[in-house]
Amino acid sequence: MSPSKVIAAALAAGLVATAVQAQPLDRSAENIRAHMAFLASDLLEGREAGSRGYDIAAEYAAAEFRKLGLKPAGDGGTYFQRVPMVSYRAADKGQFVLKGADGRSIEMVWGEDQVVSRNAAQAETRVSAPLVFVGYGVVAPERGRDDYAGLDVRGKIVVALDGAPRGYQTEERAYYRSGRTKRLEAEKRGAVGFISVETPTSEKLSPFANMTRSWQSWSMSWREPSGAAFVIAPATPQLATVSVKGAAKLFAGAPVGLEQVYAAAESEAGDPPRFALPRTAEVVMRTERQDSESRNVAALLEGSDPRLARETVVLSAHLDHVGVRRGEEADRINNGALDNAAGVATTFEAARAFVDSGRRPKRSVLFLLVTAEEKGLVGAEYFARNPTVAREGMVANVNLDMPILTYDFVDVVAFGADRSAIGPAVRRAAGRMGVKLSPDPMPEEGLFTRSDHYRFVEAGVPSTFLMTGFGNGGEAQFRGFLAKCYHKPCDDLSQPISYAAGAKFAKINYEIARELADAPQRPVWNPGDFFGEKFRRRGQAADR
Repeated sequence: MSPSKVIAAALAAGLVATAVQAQPLDRSAENIRAHMAFLASDLLEGREAGSRGYDIAAEYAAAEFRKLGLKPAGDGGTYFQRVPMVSYRAADKGQFVLKGADGRSIEMVWGEDQVVSRNAAQAETRVSAPLVFVGYGVVAPERGRDDYAGLDVRGKIVVALDGAPRGYQTEERAYYRSGRTKRLEAEKRGAVGFISVETPTSEKLSPFANMTRSWQSWSMSWREPSGAAFVIAPATPQLATVSVKGAAKLFAGAPVGLEQVYAAAESEAGDPPRFALPRTAEVVMRTERQDSESRNVAALLEGSDPRLARETVVLSAHLDHVGVRRGEEADRINNGALDNAAGVATTFEAARAFVDSGRRPKRSVLFLLVTAEEKGLVGAEYFARNPTVAREGMVANVNLDMPILTYDFVDVVAFGADRSAIGPAVRRAAGRMGVKLSPDPMPEEGLFTRSDHYRFVEAGVPSTFLMTGFGNGGEAQFRGFLAKCYHKPCDDLSQPISYAAGAKFAKINYEIARELADAPQRPVWNPGDFFGEKFRRRGQAADR
């Protein structure tokens, strides 16, 4: 659909008018309201990556960038970067059979004890091997910890608890709880499969029953030039997730009881005993796959300094959401107003602030709206590995994702900021706005690795993303949203959205990006920083 038709459709549907608030709004707040009214409308059907609704949103975004006079920064002189993908989902419930030392089969009930995974790399995956329990599966040389020490997992299936030790710093904890991190370590040691085991804590955060509602939803990965799906740790596929109830069957007859394992895992050190399990698992998973495609949207404001203009500060937000849910409910459209029409709208406003300032930044600024964040940060990863600007010139990423705009926030959590020279810029910007900086109030959620900035971190680019904080009633608003409307149809424009808070969020991100773009020196990782050492310009982005 052409940009003109997109806008005409919005006007015909009366979308701009429907979100008008009774109170007068300043220009920035009004712009955010109008953008969110369109992006979170039913017309776009939840903006699922690869869908018609997402394509309309992408055309709308390109039209907005064009209106601001920004230079196309996609493929072939357009605003679009094509993202070739593979869509995949479980073809059936698969098979998961345990066998004891006596050879007898032990039933693992689908939906109660386990949910078999899916594999983007192949239509059928069959693995039969002994099981080895590795605790959390953490290998942290900087802490002198190796959960594989003394264990032989070659040719075996690794069993690891979901999560990471709660005594770890919040962002480092997020790194070690990542399934990618865990499977890569298992693959290094020759494991042929990986099973994740839920804990009482993880099931409290997200009930195991949730998996049975989404087991056949589509996942996505980007395609390699060969046409194959990009897969992390292909030799050690994720085979299944096992519930707390199912774990009792896995650990029956083990050298250490499951309750003792869980108790040790929940301690500050999070260091449960590790051992071979007296079980063999036979797992079969069948995967339905099809080639698909979506687009990132990219626009460039060229820098003014002849030398620094070759460097780029990236402002990113994900344009997609989760589409239309299955079922018979009257309202099945997941509109994604806060997640992430709000982030996109505030990115538009940050771009407008640059343009309206009348003063071009010294460095170039790329405004990047990515696809398939909800499928595993796919669009951001594709861009980080295949940038449309000079790879070595990307100096910083500021990511805008799911600001909770239902209250007047007075503090923010700046994930990743204090790991690099971005930190001082964030503190100064927040100070100018009268906004405090707060520590991560929900370390158990592992938020640092769950948004698009993390794909830039993996590529060695210092990055940050701001979460609206818990002050001034924010905790109730944030937790309430997560419990009631996150990835649900009620994340729509009926929420009590404060567009003035949106304007504040846009302004603080603009202030951060402006300072980074005008600084005499590019941002660098702090000496000895955890992520700087893991990923410093290695360009490997966890692709081993």
